Amino acid sequence: MTDETRKALENEGDIAADFLEELLDILDMDGDIDISVEAGRPKVAVVADGPNQDMKRLVGPDGEVLEALQDLARLAVQSETGNMSRLMLDIADFRAGRKEQLAEQARAAIAEVREKGAPVAMAPMNAFERKVVHDVVLDAGLVSESDGEDPHRHVVINPAE
Repeated sequence: MTDETRKALENEGDIAADFLEELLDILDMDGDIDISVEAGRPKVAVVADGPNQDMKRLVGPDGEVLEALQDLARLAVQSETGNMSRLMLDIADFRAGRKEQLAEQARAAIAEVREKGAPVAMAPMNAFERKVVHDVVLDAGLVSESDGEDPHRHVVINPAE
């Protein structure tokens, strides 16, 4: 990654962090904001200063509020830069924990595919969750594909050819 690309991604993170700081102020919530660049995309994490309960409200059931806040942060970046952003937002380590749960589910589905020799369809997931599963499947040497339309879009894991 070039220095110019890294600086542009860090700028996206700064813009999103400013947006989120204003939101936290409006909500009268305390939190630290960490900005990084991972896998060629900006990542912004909101971490609770104290008890996590307030931050969990910003995650919502199954991460629905987190997804909406991520979309808003991406729009804030786009309105300032004129470019679409692939920014990832995490709040109270929800995505980190969810990533491990999904990897575990993917490994179980991979074992089932290997045992039965037939494709296995997983439950519907958002784009972030499907990406996690696709990565685990690829690492295991199998093939996966997304199927269906949102909100029922899911991953199908196929046996190795």
